[in-house]
Amino acid sequence: MLIRYHTVPLILTMLLMGSFAMAAGPDGFSLEHPLDEAGRISSGHGQTVLTHQELKLSAQIVSSDGNDLSGLEVRFVQVAPGEKLLGTVFTNSDGLAELIYVAGKKNKPVTIVAYIAGSAKDSARIVFQLPVRKPSWVLFMIFGLLGGLGLFLFGMEMMSSSMQRSAGGKMRSILSALTRNRFVGVGVGAFVTMVIQSSSATTVMLVSFVEAQLITFARTLGVILGADIGTTITAQLIAFKLTDYALLMIAIGFFMRMLGRRDNIRNIGEVVLGFGLLFYGMHVMSKAMYPLRSYTPFLNMLTELENPLLGILVGTAFTALIQSSSAFTGIIIVLAQQGFLTLEAGIPLIFGANIGTCITAALASINAGRDAKRVALAHTMFKIIGVAVAIAFIPLLAKLVQNISPGGIIDTGDQTALARFIPRQIANAHTIFNVSLTLLFLPFTALFAKLIMRMMPDRVQDEAIRYDTRFLEPSLLSTPALALNLAKVEIIKMGESVKEMAEKSIEPFFSGDLSELDQLHQMEERIDVLDEQISAYLIDIGKQSINEQQANEVYLMMHVTKQYEQIADIIDKELRPLAQNKASLAAHFSDVGAAEVRSYHLKMIKQIARSIETFTDSSLEKAEKMTRKQAKYVALEGDLRQHHFERLRQNIQESVLSSEIHLDLMDCLRKMNSYSANIARALVQRYGEGVKKKDSADND
Repeated sequence: MLIRYHTVPLILTMLLMGSFAMAAGPDGFSLEHPLDEAGRISSGHGQTVLTHQELKLSAQIVSSDGNDLSGLEVRFVQVAPGEKLLGTVFTNSDGLAELIYVAGKKNKPVTIVAYIAGSAKDSARIVFQLPVRKPSWVLFMIFGLLGGLGLFLFGMEMMSSSMQRSAGGKMRSILSALTRNRFVGVGVGAFVTMVIQSSSATTVMLVSFVEAQLITFARTLGVILGADIGTTITAQLIAFKLTDYALLMIAIGFFMRMLGRRDNIRNIGEVVLGFGLLFYGMHVMSKAMYPLRSYTPFLNMLTELENPLLGILVGTAFTALIQSSSAFTGIIIVLAQQGFLTLEAGIPLIFGANIGTCITAALASINAGRDAKRVALAHTMFKIIGVAVAIAFIPLLAKLVQNISPGGIIDTGDQTALARFIPRQIANAHTIFNVSLTLLFLPFTALFAKLIMRMMPDRVQDEAIRYDTRFLEPSLLSTPALALNLAKVEIIKMGESVKEMAEKSIEPFFSGDLSELDQLHQMEERIDVLDEQISAYLIDIGKQSINEQQANEVYLMMHVTKQYEQIADIIDKELRPLAQNKASLAAHFSDVGAAEVRSYHLKMIKQIARSIETFTDSSLEKAEKMTRKQAKYVALEGDLRQHHFERLRQNIQESVLSSEIHLDLMDCLRKMNSYSANIARALVQRYGEGVKKKDSADND
């Protein structure tokens, strides 16, 4: 005979055949109709029932030898909490016995045993385990899920941002100093992402560096692949069940953050605190999701995720929403730790997370240049092509993961084993996928770069657009080390624009062609806009949690920006009217005077170029060289002024007619030299007197 039970709407079936080796039924009833055939028993949980709610319990006796099954007495006894007879039901002609159970008012699980009255000690019985919940259980579960998710995401953001603050400066140096070796790029990308715990942050850095022309687009491809490997480290860490130590990590991190005297100690404290909050959030979510173990609609929904396309779609959508593949991978692992997911359901979700994480770089590149957009496109294409290829190999990937991971092949009905082993298997699948993706694409990065270039070719850039801010990324303000890097690049480009203005400013004095003067005025207006936007961006950086070194860097950059803006003002407000005045007077410089003006103008251009180079390299030695040059140029300007007076004494007509313009022009060039040297002086003050000064003067 076979006994099975089901609840409504979920039908749970159990096969009970032969003489079962079971514990005795309640009250020691013996079996009046023994079961002849040897068989097996299986039992399971029933569906969640609300307090005071009715639920139909059914038990069916099935005979394999055709015996009449009607009229058998089946008893339903509640054994926990408490013990009481719920009712006695006789089977119908189909061997079915049904009982209407009314849940009590207590929010506790109920265990009910059904057995044939008068059965022997070793007999067949069916166990109903019914979670009883209050009507508000779904609401409180949602509260727990949202709160736990909030702690989890906040902990991850704190951990990532603290790591970026403590290591961001070094990481940006490592990234910006990449070699052309693609294998080195993979290693650097993996290392940087592992340290700052965010592949999205690494990719955004690449977007900004390419936009800033610090590295070429082709060199980013290896770094992108490496970043995808680095992000799997986060999943591997989360797969360790460290929730028991979450509060200890929170305590340690909190006291390090509050009591640490140095910024590095406080940053490390925030990393530990964020790590603790991450795992405590996982613990809260796990507790909140526990009732879902017996909630049939939810379990059915998770079963449907084994459909690869649906799983990928869900993973992509959720990751794009929270903009963190590591965070969504953590959520997947939390589900797995409850025994909700099989490996076959987890792998498509991981694939979706890999696609969804591309949204961050895509958003960062919206207002960027073509190369930056190419980085985002390459990242997206790597993922989509990789997933499209891998989707056909999900069974093979699952088998490989099971062979190399603890637990091996797990019975989908064994929720305990699923909860124990699937988290690690999902983390391993994540790692294997991204490593395989790197091995697949790395040999073809050069060809892939050409493909991207064909898909997104260069555009002829409008002259006006060149001077708009292109490198300031508001999303990186929360990471001052990276934001300062972008501000520095913007200032360097501003300095190059000022140098271009200075180069063009001298020709109208000799050619008499005033057509370029309007262009100089437009360039100066754009320099004013740059000055405002860069200064505002630097002020926003200063409002962040920055250390003293970063605060000094903010001040230095604001000072440098202002010096370049002052040079542009001299060109527009002094040199431009002076050139117009010279043209209206039809005055000309003497041959000697013209040569002196051009020579001194060239020295001024060199000083601006040196200021840009000195600021770019943050070189104290170059800064000190500039200050020595400035002293020479001040003296030289005095000598040239004296030479001009000598020509006036000799009554050279060109010098007499152009004297006022000549002297004003030389004075403007001297001031422009001085503003360039102010940048060097600020750098000397910023970095100290650490480099020994040269005894002899440098030649041009």
